[in-house]
Amino acid sequence: MAWVFLIIAGLFEVGFTTSLKLSDNFSNWKWSTAFFICITVSFLLLNKAIQTIPMGTAYAVWTGIGAVGTVIVGIFLYKEPTDAWRIFFLFLLIGSIMGLKFVSK
Repeated sequence: MAWVFLIIAGLFEVGFTTSLKLSDNFSNWKWSTAFFICITVSFLLLNKAIQTIPMGTAYAVWTGIGAVGTVIVGIFLYKEPTDAWRIFFLFLLIGSIMGLKFVSK
């Protein structure tokens, strides 16, 4: 169950980074509220996950999910570049996240 909490926490990390951009320096109260809700849920679930999963592994997976998800949001919502090297390193990051999951007890 800890891995489920960790994955959901990572998705909420994508939510808080996206909300942070949309909050327009916290001047848009709706997106600012979404940011604070997402960051709170993300940290609560990360905290729950590290009760079982080693802290270093959990943190690496959490930040990795957040980084990959945020890059994907940037590509689709903000038309950020999708050159070959960027995609290569994105897949390398995904592979690293999966590797950490498979080698963790």
